[in-house]
Amino acid sequence: MAATLDPGGGSSADRRREFEELIDRFERGEDAIRPKMARVMISFLAGLFVGEGTFEEIQDDLDLERWFRVPKSHERRIHGHRHAGVRIVQEGPTLVHALDAHIAHPGPFTATDLLPYRTAREPPSQREAMDRRKIMRKARSSKKRPLLLADLERRYREAPVL
Repeated sequence: MAATLDPGGGSSADRRREFEELIDRFERGEDAIRPKMARVMISFLAGLFVGEGTFEEIQDDLDLERWFRVPKSHERRIHGHRHAGVRIVQEGPTLVHALDAHIAHPGPFTATDLLPYRTAREPPSQREAMDRRKIMRKARSSKKRPLLLADLERRYREAPVL
């Protein structure tokens, strides 16, 4: 069974065919364990052989965790906490690309490397999420809450009537 999962053991289609043959053999097994094993193998079948040519560099769960950890580890080093914080969630559409840039770029960035990005703007959804975050932080603060409520009331009164 392990040989069918090893990417070095042939093409994905060949290994899938061998895996399905093992399932058939286990389903016809005499003892009680083999049919149960066949059901488990069937449940994993949908996701085992996807992404041929795309995810070969990710060999096991540890590699997968390392792939997801790169931007988060950068955030942990910045603020010294175990949790990377909500910043990755709210600023992720643009932040992750910036944090991962060193992986694909061979050396330090020069001004000419960065020139094409000088007019780049964050997507509106990201800007809105960051604005909501600022309002919610003020709402949680007992000192800033009265100022926030006064500002929201002023904006409500000044809003045009539809």
